[in-house]
Amino acid sequence: MLPSPIQVMQAFVSEFPALMEHSVITLAEAFLGLALGILLGFVMAVLMDQFEPLYKACYPLIILTQTIPTVAIAPLLVLWFGYEMTPKVILIIITTFFPITIGLLNGFRSVDPDSISLLRAMGAGRWQIFSHIKLPGSMSQFFSGLRISASYAVVGAVISEWLGGFGGLGVYMTRVKKAFAFDKMFAVIFLISIISLLLMKAVDLIQKKCMPWEKGE
Repeated sequence: MLPSPIQVMQAFVSEFPALMEHSVITLAEAFLGLALGILLGFVMAVLMDQFEPLYKACYPLIILTQTIPTVAIAPLLVLWFGYEMTPKVILIIITTFFPITIGLLNGFRSVDPDSISLLRAMGAGRWQIFSHIKLPGSMSQFFSGLRISASYAVVGAVISEWLGGFGGLGVYMTRVKKAFAFDKMFAVIFLISIISLLLMKAVDLIQKKCMPWEKGE
């Protein structure tokens, strides 16, 4: 029942065109969901940092969203929105916005208060404090959360595709599982791991470009 590594690599090579075709669909869902998750997480973090009542009201709800298993949410999203891309993107947003929000929020609240006091004494407004102190100071936490979200995006897309769809690596996995083609199953797992590692490496490269002052560290 358990294929050898050679069998897995043979299946990966023989099924490479089909894997690439399905991976394009999965990556489209993952990138769209990740982009919207980053946008939602950034907006939520900024608003919660600026308005304390909003922080107290929303922070427990954000934590609560992570206590519900994504596998339990996915069937409901498919039931409500059908088998197209919409439920998959929503599931990825739910999965990815949490690390972004918490990372940015912790970054905003961990900046040096003396630096903020200095800018206020010089007449700086909220936007100037945010753009010159809080945003640059939270970049490390943001990219740490982005690494997690990037890997979660691919996994979330595959999980959502398990429950229905017309294409994608999750749909492909469901088909080969029913055919008991376990070598192809492991080939898909191997490809998902490669994609996740490449995305995390891409985040590292973006971080080096956006944070040149940390190159010497």
